[in-house]
Amino acid sequence: MTTWTELAKQHDLKYFLIAFVDLFGGMRAKLVPATAMDGVAKSGAGFAGFAAWFDMTPADPDVLVMPDMDTLTLLPWKPGVAWVTGDLYMGGKPVAQNPRQVLKGLIGKAAEQGVELKTGVECEYFLISPDGTAISDPADQQAKPCYDQQALMRRYEIVAEICDAMIALGWKPYQNDHEDANGQFEMNWEFDTALKTADRHAFFKFMVKSIAEKHGYKATFMPKPFANLTGNGCHVHASLWSTKDGSNVFEDEAGELGLSKTAYHFIGGLVHSAEAVCAITNPTVNSYKRINAPRTLSGATWSPNTVTYGGNNRTHMIRIPDAGRFEFRLPDGAVNPYLLPAALLAAGLDGMANSRDPGPRLDINMYTEGAKVPKAKQLPLNLLDALRALEASDVLKDQLGEAVVGSYLKLKHSDWNEHCRQLTEWERQTTLDC
Repeated sequence: MTTWTELAKQHDLKYFLIAFVDLFGGMRAKLVPATAMDGVAKSGAGFAGFAAWFDMTPADPDVLVMPDMDTLTLLPWKPGVAWVTGDLYMGGKPVAQNPRQVLKGLIGKAAEQGVELKTGVECEYFLISPDGTAISDPADQQAKPCYDQQALMRRYEIVAEICDAMIALGWKPYQNDHEDANGQFEMNWEFDTALKTADRHAFFKFMVKSIAEKHGYKATFMPKPFANLTGNGCHVHASLWSTKDGSNVFEDEAGELGLSKTAYHFIGGLVHSAEAVCAITNPTVNSYKRINAPRTLSGATWSPNTVTYGGNNRTHMIRIPDAGRFEFRLPDGAVNPYLLPAALLAAGLDGMANSRDPGPRLDINMYTEGAKVPKAKQLPLNLLDALRALEASDVLKDQLGEAVVGSYLKLKHSDWNEHCRQLTEWERQTTLDC
């Protein structure tokens, strides 16, 4: 069996970043010299869980990260350093609220039914000034800047370095573009198993931020960093595959739009639990300024506010672009890379188990004709509404586990309460003379 020391020699590594993602999606790490890695890997890298976003106290023992060699990722922009993640333990037991282990639990439930979720994510981000007050490119001013070649090429050095890194890592990236907001970009790589995509999603955010900083800018995945511009989505493409014969369980040539009954039941599960899922896929106060936003400078928000699905139509929460897969357009850039597919699986497996009917497909423009569908469920208007929906969801509590849902709700309610304690300049301007 290969040791970490041997691995370090093989790749000329001096340091390992042993990392994990907490409940709020923040990445935490320790930098371990290669000379000490074998020992640290054996005992686990210790962290105080209370110092990260976990439902823990200073009296709790260390959270130990047991690094998994399969997650080894070399840092193309920082030769000699590798990133690695793994499972968390505390007091000799798995940490039930660890997002990565929550996802692995759902993957295990799916495996018991002979299926495996595969996902691809579209991570949108802004390149902004170091102080975060403006986009990085003053010349990027088009009213409809999506796919703007000039603006894309003005940031060629950053975009190309990130894409070159993905090529070197074997992710098979296939396109990079300027997105719908000024200063906004998206980079796509090939889909894979849900866990592998989640690990890469977590690393991608770290990589983009690091390379942006190297070039003197800041990258943000914040859902709505600028009120007049389109927000950062994190659309996920999902398909379900048989672990027995490798076939796509969602694909059916005879099915409507090329989807099987199983696929529609999966979608039905998402429709059924959408309001509760929203608390996970749209996890911040700022998230609801994206999904409930007025029209932006470009003329569209590109985000849903109702629980509907359609064909190749980007005005719905779920889009079916072609046979064998669907696109879930609700998640935003703040979503936890591991809780995203976990919530998707939780709702989808429930839909399959209960043969949930997603209702009729809508082939209308929901931005302009949504009022014609009075029975369409509305997505939560704010984080508090979403948290209350999650609290009421037996489906997500059962599928994800009471431990993680309870901890998540506790910390997110605290987050909401902190928000409510803030006094904004808008409040002062509008009510000071009352």
